[in-house]
Amino acid sequence: MRTLCSSTLIGEFFIIGFAGLVAMKDPDLSMSTVWTVCGVAMLLSVLLCGMVTRPGGVALGWALQIALVAAGFFVPMMFVLGVLFGALWWASVHYGRKIDEAKARFAAQADAPSPDAADAV
Repeated sequence: MRTLCSSTLIGEFFIIGFAGLVAMKDPDLSMSTVWTVCGVAMLLSVLLCGMVTRPGGVALGWALQIALVAAGFFVPMMFVLGVLFGALWWASVHYGRKIDEAKARFAAQADAPSPDAADAV
């Protein structure tokens, strides 16, 4: 799960930065406000890469997805990108957990002694 979620978060890091460049052009927003908000969101996306497997990491990831969609009120294209990255986040969490479960099953099967090995002795 960590690899898939981290890949999504790194993609979001770049999208947030590009959205900040677009938001800078809005005369109603100050440059310091734009880069403070974008900087915090970019930092959160990088920090979440290391926290995604810890308790609350996935929930913080969902909060970031909601914030990306809400950024659409300032940069309209973020509605589309936020929904796309929300879908990617869901897929990363969902399929990442399935992959982790499959890896655990295969590891348990590899560690268990086979019945044929006992007969060979």
